[in-house]
Amino acid sequence: MILVLTGPTGVGKSEVALTLAKALNGEIVNGDAFQVYEGLHIATAVPTKAMQQTVPHHLYSFVSLNESYNIARYQNDARAVMQDIISRGKTPIFVGGSGLYLRAALYDYDLSLDTSKVDMSPYEGKTNEELHTILEKMDPAEAKKIPVQNRRRLLRDIALCLAAGESKSSLLAKQKHEPLYPTKFFVLTEDRATLYPKLDRRVEKMFQEGLLEETLPLIERYGRHVPAFQAIGVKELFPYLDHEISLEDAIKQIQIDTRHYVKRQETFFRHQFMATPVKNAEEILSSFFPETKNV
Repeated sequence: MILVLTGPTGVGKSEVALTLAKALNGEIVNGDAFQVYEGLHIATAVPTKAMQQTVPHHLYSFVSLNESYNIARYQNDARAVMQDIISRGKTPIFVGGSGLYLRAALYDYDLSLDTSKVDMSPYEGKTNEELHTILEKMDPAEAKKIPVQNRRRLLRDIALCLAAGESKSSLLAKQKHEPLYPTKFFVLTEDRATLYPKLDRRVEKMFQEGLLEETLPLIERYGRHVPAFQAIGVKELFPYLDHEISLEDAIKQIQIDTRHYVKRQETFFRHQFMATPVKNAEEILSSFFPETKNV
Protein backbone atom coordinates (compact mmCIF):
# COMPACT_ATOMS: atom_id res chain seq x y z
CA MET A 1 0.00 0.00 0.00
CA ILE A 2 1.19 3.49 -0.90
CA LEU A 3 0.12 6.49 1.14
CA VAL A 4 -0.10 10.02 -0.26
CA LEU A 5 -0.31 13.02 2.04
CA THR A 6 -0.97 16.24 0.18
CA GLY A 7 -2.41 19.59 1.10
CA PRO A 8 -1.66 23.30 0.78
CA THR A 9 1.74 24.73 1.54
CA GLY A 10 2.41 25.51 5.21
CA VAL A 11 -0.31 23.24 6.57
CA GLY A 12 2.16 20.95 8.35
CA LYS A 13 2.50 17.98 6.00
CA SER A 14 6.12 17.22 6.87
CA GLU A 15 5.40 16.89 10.59
CA VAL A 16 2.34 14.71 10.04
CA ALA A 17 4.25 12.53 7.58
CA LEU A 18 6.95 11.94 10.17
CA THR A 19 4.37 10.65 12.65
CA LEU A 20 2.88 8.38 9.99
CA ALA A 21 6.26 7.02 8.94
CA LYS A 22 7.13 6.09 12.52
CA ALA A 23 3.80 4.33 13.02
CA LEU A 24 3.65 2.55 9.67
CA ASN A 25 7.25 1.50 9.13
CA GLY A 26 7.34 4.02 6.33
CA GLU A 27 9.80 6.08 4.35
CA ILE A 28 9.01 9.54 3.04
CA VAL A 29 9.18 10.48 -0.65
CA ASN A 30 9.18 14.11 -1.71
CA GLY A 31 6.21 15.21 -3.83
CA ASP A 32 7.15 18.88 -4.15
CA ALA A 33 8.57 20.27 -7.40
CA PHE A 34 10.96 22.73 -5.77
CA GLN A 35 12.18 20.70 -2.82
CA VAL A 36 14.20 18.56 -5.23
CA TYR A 37 16.75 21.36 -5.63
CA GLU A 38 19.91 21.78 -3.58
CA GLY A 39 20.48 24.89 -1.53
CA LEU A 40 16.94 26.21 -1.14
CA HIS A 41 16.26 24.68 2.26
CA ILE A 42 14.62 27.74 3.82
CA ALA A 43 12.88 29.02 0.69
CA THR A 44 11.21 25.67 -0.08
CA ALA A 45 10.76 24.50 3.55
CA VAL A 46 12.71 21.26 3.12
CA PRO A 47 12.31 18.95 6.16
CA THR A 48 15.01 19.65 8.71
CA LYS A 49 18.10 17.48 9.11
CA ALA A 50 16.71 16.19 12.40
CA MET A 51 13.50 15.08 10.67
CA GLN A 52 15.41 13.41 7.85
CA GLN A 53 17.59 11.55 10.34
CA THR A 54 14.54 10.21 12.17
CA VAL A 55 13.17 8.27 9.18
CA PRO A 56 14.54 7.95 5.63
CA HIS A 57 13.57 10.80 3.28
CA HIS A 58 13.98 10.50 -0.49
CA LEU A 59 14.24 12.95 -3.43
CA TYR A 60 15.00 16.03 -1.34
CA SER A 61 17.76 18.51 -2.23
CA PHE A 62 19.45 16.24 -4.77
CA VAL A 63 19.26 18.25 -8.00
CA SER A 64 21.85 20.94 -8.75
CA LEU A 65 20.44 24.39 -9.36
CA ASN A 66 21.98 24.50 -12.83
CA GLU A 67 20.34 21.21 -13.84
CA SER A 68 17.19 20.94 -15.88
CA TYR A 69 14.79 18.77 -13.89
CA ASN A 70 11.29 18.04 -15.09
CA ILE A 71 8.20 15.98 -14.43
CA ALA A 72 9.41 13.10 -16.63
CA ARG A 73 12.63 12.76 -14.63
CA TYR A 74 10.65 12.95 -11.43
CA GLN A 75 8.35 10.16 -12.61
CA ASN A 76 11.32 7.87 -13.20
CA ASP A 77 13.04 8.79 -9.94
CA ALA A 78 9.90 8.52 -7.83
CA ARG A 79 8.88 5.14 -9.21
CA ALA A 80 12.39 3.74 -8.71
CA VAL A 81 12.44 4.92 -5.09
CA MET A 82 8.92 3.63 -4.50
CA GLN A 83 9.76 0.16 -5.79
CA ASP A 84 12.90 0.06 -3.66
CA ILE A 85 10.95 0.97 -0.51
CA ILE A 86 8.30 -1.66 -1.23
CA SER A 87 10.96 -4.30 -1.94
CA ARG A 88 12.28 -3.76 1.58
CA GLY A 89 8.85 -4.31 3.11
CA LYS A 90 8.26 -0.68 3.99
CA THR A 91 5.50 1.81 3.24
CA PRO A 92 6.16 4.60 0.71
CA ILE A 93 4.64 7.85 1.98
CA PHE A 94 4.52 10.55 -0.69
CA VAL A 95 4.39 14.02 0.81
CA GLY A 96 3.98 17.29 -1.05
CA GLY A 97 1.75 19.85 -2.65
CA SER A 98 2.78 19.51 -6.31
CA GLY A 99 -0.23 17.69 -7.65
CA LEU A 100 1.12 17.06 -11.14
CA TYR A 101 4.27 15.45 -9.75
CA LEU A 102 2.22 13.15 -7.55
CA ARG A 103 -0.05 12.17 -10.42
CA ALA A 104 2.93 11.55 -12.69
CA ALA A 105 4.45 9.18 -10.15
CA LEU A 106 1.30 7.21 -9.41
CA TYR A 107 -0.99 7.47 -12.44
CA ASP A 108 -0.77 6.29 -16.03
CA TYR A 109 1.00 9.40 -17.25
CA ASP A 110 2.93 8.71 -20.45
CA LEU A 111 5.73 11.27 -20.35
CA SER A 112 7.88 9.61 -22.96
CA LEU A 113 7.02 12.23 -25.58
CA ASP A 114 10.27 13.97 -26.58
CA THR A 115 9.96 17.77 -26.60
CA SER A 116 13.71 18.40 -26.81
CA LYS A 117 13.59 18.80 -30.61
CA VAL A 118 10.76 21.33 -30.55
CA ASP A 119 11.96 24.77 -31.63
CA MET A 120 10.78 27.04 -28.81
CA SER A 121 12.78 30.07 -29.94
CA PRO A 122 9.67 31.85 -31.35
CA TYR A 123 8.11 31.70 -27.89
CA GLU A 124 11.03 32.59 -25.63
CA GLY A 125 10.65 36.33 -26.20
CA LYS A 126 6.91 36.32 -25.60
CA THR A 127 5.39 37.80 -22.47
CA ASN A 128 3.54 35.54 -20.04
CA GLU A 129 0.26 37.01 -21.23
CA GLU A 130 1.11 36.26 -24.87
CA LEU A 131 2.12 32.69 -23.99
CA HIS A 132 -1.15 32.18 -22.14
CA THR A 133 -3.11 33.40 -25.18
CA ILE A 134 -1.17 31.01 -27.44
CA LEU A 135 -1.89 28.06 -25.13
CA GLU A 136 -5.58 29.02 -24.97
CA LYS A 137 -5.74 28.48 -28.74
CA MET A 138 -3.82 25.18 -28.57
CA ASP A 139 -5.47 23.75 -25.47
CA PRO A 140 -8.25 25.86 -23.90
CA ALA A 141 -8.96 23.38 -21.09
CA GLU A 142 -5.33 23.21 -19.97
CA ALA A 143 -4.85 26.97 -20.24
CA LYS A 144 -7.63 27.49 -17.69
CA LYS A 145 -5.61 25.53 -15.13
CA ILE A 146 -2.41 27.54 -15.50
CA PRO A 147 -1.90 30.99 -13.95
CA VAL A 148 -0.45 33.60 -16.29
CA GLN A 149 2.56 33.95 -13.95
CA ASN A 150 3.59 30.30 -14.37
CA ARG A 151 5.84 30.84 -17.39
CA ARG A 152 7.69 27.55 -17.05
CA ARG A 153 4.50 25.51 -17.22
CA LEU A 154 3.10 27.58 -20.11
CA LEU A 155 6.22 26.92 -22.17
CA ARG A 156 6.23 23.25 -21.22
CA ASP A 157 2.61 22.72 -22.29
CA ILE A 158 3.10 24.61 -25.56
CA ALA A 159 6.11 22.40 -26.31
CA LEU A 160 4.06 19.33 -25.51
CA CYS A 161 1.26 20.38 -27.88
CA LEU A 162 3.78 21.06 -30.66
CA ALA A 163 5.57 17.74 -30.15
CA ALA A 164 2.38 15.67 -29.97
CA GLY A 165 0.42 17.43 -32.68
CA GLU A 166 -2.53 17.52 -30.31
CA SER A 167 -3.47 19.08 -26.98
CA LYS A 168 -2.31 17.88 -23.60
CA SER A 169 -5.98 17.49 -22.65
CA SER A 170 -6.44 15.00 -25.53
CA LEU A 171 -3.39 13.04 -24.44
CA LEU A 172 -4.59 12.85 -20.84
CA ALA A 173 -8.07 11.76 -21.94
CA LYS A 174 -6.51 8.60 -23.40
CA GLN A 175 -4.90 7.66 -20.12
CA LYS A 176 -6.40 5.93 -17.10
CA HIS A 177 -7.59 8.12 -14.27
CA GLU A 178 -6.84 5.70 -11.47
CA PRO A 179 -3.53 5.04 -9.69
CA LEU A 180 -1.40 2.23 -11.06
CA TYR A 181 -0.77 0.98 -7.53
CA PRO A 182 -2.92 0.44 -4.41
CA THR A 183 -2.91 3.93 -2.96
CA LYS A 184 -4.65 5.84 -0.17
CA PHE A 185 -4.86 9.62 -0.60
CA PHE A 186 -5.22 12.08 2.26
CA VAL A 187 -5.35 15.84 2.08
CA LEU A 188 -4.32 17.74 5.19
CA THR A 189 -6.69 20.66 5.66
CA GLU A 190 -6.94 23.79 7.75
CA ASP A 191 -9.40 26.67 7.67
CA ARG A 192 -8.07 29.66 5.76
CA ALA A 193 -8.88 31.87 8.75
CA THR A 194 -6.17 30.10 10.72
CA LEU A 195 -3.91 29.00 7.84
CA TYR A 196 -3.38 32.44 6.30
CA PRO A 197 -2.04 34.11 9.48
CA LYS A 198 0.16 31.05 9.98
CA LEU A 199 1.53 31.45 6.45
CA ASP A 200 2.27 35.13 7.08
CA ARG A 201 4.24 34.23 10.20
CA ARG A 202 5.99 31.46 8.31
CA VAL A 203 7.26 33.94 5.70
CA GLU A 204 8.52 36.26 8.43
CA LYS A 205 10.28 33.33 10.08
CA MET A 206 11.96 32.44 6.79
CA PHE A 207 13.69 35.81 6.80
CA GLN A 208 14.58 35.48 10.48
CA GLU A 209 16.18 32.10 9.77
CA GLY A 210 18.30 33.51 6.93
CA LEU A 211 16.39 33.43 3.66
CA LEU A 212 18.44 36.27 2.22
CA GLU A 213 21.71 34.76 3.40
CA GLU A 214 20.71 31.47 1.73
CA THR A 215 19.42 32.76 -1.58
CA LEU A 216 21.48 35.83 -2.49
CA PRO A 217 24.79 33.96 -2.95
CA LEU A 218 22.95 31.37 -5.07
CA ILE A 219 21.39 34.05 -7.27
CA GLU A 220 24.79 35.69 -7.70
CA ARG A 221 26.38 32.36 -8.61
CA TYR A 222 23.74 30.95 -10.96
CA GLY A 223 21.94 34.03 -12.27
CA ARG A 224 18.22 34.63 -12.18
CA HIS A 225 16.98 32.33 -14.92
CA VAL A 226 17.35 28.87 -13.41
CA PRO A 227 13.94 27.18 -12.98
CA ALA A 228 14.40 26.72 -9.22
CA PHE A 229 14.36 30.48 -8.70
CA GLN A 230 10.70 30.58 -9.72
CA ALA A 231 9.95 29.21 -6.26
CA ILE A 232 7.83 31.46 -4.08
CA GLY A 233 10.21 33.12 -1.69
CA VAL A 234 12.93 33.60 -4.30
CA LYS A 235 11.37 35.22 -7.38
CA GLU A 236 9.85 38.00 -5.24
CA LEU A 237 13.34 39.05 -4.18
CA PHE A 238 14.37 40.21 -7.65
CA PRO A 239 12.55 43.59 -7.53
CA TYR A 240 14.09 44.12 -4.08
CA LEU A 241 17.57 43.41 -5.46
CA ASP A 242 16.88 45.89 -8.26
CA HIS A 243 15.93 48.53 -5.65
CA GLU A 244 12.42 48.72 -7.07
CA ILE A 245 10.71 47.77 -3.81
CA SER A 246 11.64 47.66 -0.14
CA LEU A 247 12.39 44.48 1.77
CA GLU A 248 9.11 44.96 3.63
CA ASP A 249 7.24 45.05 0.32
CA ALA A 250 9.08 41.91 -0.86
CA ILE A 251 7.97 40.12 2.30
CA LYS A 252 4.38 41.22 1.73
CA GLN A 253 4.52 40.02 -1.87
CA ILE A 254 5.74 36.59 -0.79
CA GLN A 255 2.85 36.41 1.66
CA ILE A 256 0.36 37.38 -1.07
CA ASP A 257 1.81 34.92 -3.58
CA THR A 258 1.76 32.15 -0.98
CA ARG A 259 -1.94 32.71 -0.35
CA HIS A 260 -2.69 32.67 -4.08
CA TYR A 261 -0.73 29.45 -4.43
CA VAL A 262 -2.74 27.84 -1.64
CA LYS A 263 -5.96 28.65 -3.49
CA ARG A 264 -4.63 27.04 -6.68
CA GLN A 265 -3.49 23.98 -4.75
CA GLU A 266 -6.87 23.55 -3.08
CA THR A 267 -8.62 23.78 -6.46
CA PHE A 268 -6.29 21.14 -7.92
CA PHE A 269 -6.78 18.76 -4.98
CA ARG A 270 -10.57 19.00 -5.23
CA HIS A 271 -10.61 18.14 -8.94
CA GLN A 272 -7.69 15.75 -9.30
CA PHE A 273 -7.61 13.53 -6.22
CA MET A 274 -10.19 11.37 -4.49
CA ALA A 275 -8.56 12.24 -1.19
CA THR A 276 -9.89 11.95 2.34
CA PRO A 277 -9.65 15.30 4.16
CA VAL A 278 -7.95 15.05 7.55
CA LYS A 279 -6.81 17.47 10.25
CA ASN A 280 -3.96 15.47 11.76
CA ALA A 281 -2.05 12.19 11.75
CA GLU A 282 -4.33 10.63 14.37
CA GLU A 283 -7.32 10.81 12.02
CA ILE A 284 -5.39 8.87 9.39
CA LEU A 285 -4.12 6.26 11.82
CA SER A 286 -7.42 5.70 13.62
CA SER A 287 -9.71 5.83 10.58
CA PHE A 288 -7.70 3.86 8.07
CA PHE A 289 -5.24 1.89 10.16
CA PRO A 290 -7.21 0.82 13.26
CA GLU A 291 -4.38 -1.40 14.44
CA THR A 292 -2.25 1.72 14.99
CA LYS A 293 -4.92 3.67 16.83
CA ASN A 294 -3.04 3.70 20.10
CA VAL A 295 0.41 4.24 18.61
